[in-house]
Amino acid sequence: MAADTHGALFRPIVPHQHSRVTYAELFFDLVFVFAVTQISHSLLGHFTPLGALQVTMLFLAVWWVWVYTSWITNWLNPEKTPVRLLLFALTLGGLVLSTSIPKAFDDRGLWFALAYAAMQVGKTVFLWVATPPSRPLARMNAIRITSWLAVSAVFWIAGGFAKGETRLVLWGIALVIEYLSPAVRFWIPRYGASSVADWVIEGGHMAERCAGFIIIALGESIIVTGATFAELTWTTENVTAFVSAFVGTLAMWWIYFNKGAEAGSEQISKSSEPGRLARLAYTYLHMPIVAGIIVTAVADELVLKHPGGHSDLRTVLSATGGPLLFLIGTILFKHSFRGFLQLSHGVGIIVLCGLAWFAHDLSPLWLSLLTTAIMVVVAVWESISLRSDTPE
Repeated sequence: MAADTHGALFRPIVPHQHSRVTYAELFFDLVFVFAVTQISHSLLGHFTPLGALQVTMLFLAVWWVWVYTSWITNWLNPEKTPVRLLLFALTLGGLVLSTSIPKAFDDRGLWFALAYAAMQVGKTVFLWVATPPSRPLARMNAIRITSWLAVSAVFWIAGGFAKGETRLVLWGIALVIEYLSPAVRFWIPRYGASSVADWVIEGGHMAERCAGFIIIALGESIIVTGATFAELTWTTENVTAFVSAFVGTLAMWWIYFNKGAEAGSEQISKSSEPGRLARLAYTYLHMPIVAGIIVTAVADELVLKHPGGHSDLRTVLSATGGPLLFLIGTILFKHSFRGFLQLSHGVGIIVLCGLAWFAHDLSPLWLSLLTTAIMVVVAVWESISLRSDTPE
C-alpha cells in the first residue's frame, strides 16, 4: 500500500507520535452505524441458508469499503480540504449503499453495486491522482490497488444488472477478487507485487479506527436491545433477558478493550512492519469480531421477543454463533501481536460449541443467560491472568 510520508495531501508520520482520528472520519463513520443496523435487520428478516449467505456477502462488502477508507485516510490527511471533501462524498455513497442493503438482492441491487464500486474505485483513483510522480513507490501502489478494484467493480455492476443466483455468483467473484488482493500484495502483470515494507502506515491511528468500528457494532447492539425492550410489556422474563443482553454486550466490550485494543495499538506502533500487522490483525481478523457482535445483537432481539419455550434453530445459531465468532476473532487478533493463544478464549470457544449441542432443549432466556455467563467468565479470567502480564 502507500510508501512515503511526505506530500501536500499526505498525513505526516512522526516517529513515536500517535495521529488522532479526525472529526471528518468520525462523521464518515456515522453512516456505518446505519449500515450495521441494516445488516442485522436483514439477517433477522431472512434467517435462511440463502438469506444468511446473502447477508454475509453484504457484510463483507460493508466491512471492506469501510476498512479500505481507513487505509486511505491513514495515508492521506483528512484535515486537508480535498481529502475532507473526498470523505464527505464517500459518506454520501455510504448512505446510498446502506439504504440499498435490505433490497440489495431484489430491486436495489444495481444501486448497491454502483455505490460500492464508486466508493472503492473513486477513493483509490483520488489516492493515485494525489500522489505525485516524485513518489514512485506510493504512486505505483495506488495504481496496483486501483487496478484490482476496477476489475472487481466490473463484477459488482454486472451483478447489479443480473438477477437471482447469477447476481450471487458475480458478487461472490467480486468479493474474492477484493479479499485476495491484499494477500497477494496487489500483484499486477509486468509490475509485480508491492513490498510490505512499502506499506507505511501510522499504526496507532489504524488501531484506533478499527476500535471505533467495534464501538459502532456494540452501539448497534445496545440500540437493538433498547428499542426492542421499549416496545414490550415488561415481565420478569424479558427484564431478565434485557439485563442478560446488556451484560453480554458489556462482556464483549471488556474482552476487546480491557487489554487487547491497547496492547494491539502499542504493538503496531512499535512494529518494524506495521503494514503487515495491519493487514492481518486489523483488515482480516476484525471481520469475525464485528460479525460476532452483529449476530449476537440478532440473538438478543429474538430472545427479548420470545424468552420462553424451546429455542428454535435461529435462536440457537445466533445465540451461540455470535459469541463464538467474536471469541474466534479476538483470540486470533490477540495472537497476532501477543504470540500466544488466550486460554480463557479457547475454553470459551469449546464451551460454546458444547452448549450448542443441547441448546435446543433450553429456553431462549436460559440460553442467553448461559452464553452471557460464558462471556463474563472469559472476560474476568483474562483480566486476572494478565495482571502479571504472563500468558495464561
